[in-house]
Amino acid sequence: MTPPAESSAAATAAAATLPATAATLPATAATLPATAATSAGRRVLSERATSDYAALSRMVKDAGLLDRRRSYYRWRLVLNAVLVAVAGAAIYFARGTWWELIVAAYFGIVSTQLAFTGHEAGHRQIFRTRQANELAGYVHGNLMIGLSYDWWVDKHNRHHRNPNQIDTDPDVGTGVLVFSDDATIARGRVGRFFARKQAFFFFPLLMLESLNLHVASIRNVVRTGARNRGIEAVLLAAHEIGYLTLVFLAMSPVQALAFIVIHQALFGMYLGCSFAPNHKGMRMLTPEESMDFLRRQVLTSRNVRGGAFMGALLGGLNWQIEHHLFPSMPRPNLRRARTLVRQFCLDNGLPYAETSLFRSYALALHHLHQVGANPLPTHAF
Repeated sequence: MTPPAESSAAATAAAATLPATAATLPATAATLPATAATSAGRRVLSERATSDYAALSRMVKDAGLLDRRRSYYRWRLVLNAVLVAVAGAAIYFARGTWWELIVAAYFGIVSTQLAFTGHEAGHRQIFRTRQANELAGYVHGNLMIGLSYDWWVDKHNRHHRNPNQIDTDPDVGTGVLVFSDDATIARGRVGRFFARKQAFFFFPLLMLESLNLHVASIRNVVRTGARNRGIEAVLLAAHEIGYLTLVFLAMSPVQALAFIVIHQALFGMYLGCSFAPNHKGMRMLTPEESMDFLRRQVLTSRNVRGGAFMGALLGGLNWQIEHHLFPSMPRPNLRRARTLVRQFCLDNGLPYAETSLFRSYALALHHLHQVGANPLPTHAF
């Protein structure tokens, strides 16, 4: 039996716990309004984010910046035809001489400019109808530069939906380079060694980008179920046969091989250097992060200063923030949209990243070095 004193003490202690237990009820109940408030707060933020983009869209639309620029693209397509004709004429007049290597460099520039037009067709910037834009894309992509238009559009659209999003943006996915700390940590010993040096290899690797695109294009056509597989296969075959026939008929085998190496290397370098400033070194998003469309596009993109000249050099990709916010906006309207978008970001407290071309390269290389040489796990404490 429990002694009376102990029994009394136990009863007192038991009774003393009752108010404490009861006191927890209001606290538990008090969490309900907090949870509801959190949910309401998220809803308000989501509605505000949606209204922010809607407001910016209205401003852009009212300024006529989403309207088609038929005259610009009419002259652009004519210019592309002239550039290709000059390239063919240059090969003919330089045949049998080593001047062909200068022509090869010119070919690299022309191929990249054609790729820019294919990019705009992929975003339906050129024509009003999907069919007309696809035709322009197949001609500039498959036929002229040997790039699968359908494969590239699918890949590029996934990038636009999830820029710098780990695991969903194919441009920062698994490959030769690593763009996140976790990707570096997941690699083996050899992979981590290469990652530590990847900033030094970045520009040399760009010279292989054209080869990479050709291989990916062929794989897409060979793959069963590929969209418009027959059309793409015919146009890619026409490109390869026509290109090799032209080169080997006009030059000796050694000159032809040198021509192909220089052309494809400069094409890959120019194309890669045009896309590299846009997102490399900008914020990387994890799958757990939830962000509205406006902020996702602005916070992961970077503009390059330089005005109309830079726009011509980089195919309008220097206005990357505006392009990501309004992918179907015609290239010549992006420069005017910059003024509206930049001011809107400033008014709404959004950082607007813009720098020089060479500074953008420095930032990209710094990021590659940082994640490759000094990786930190995302969930490190």
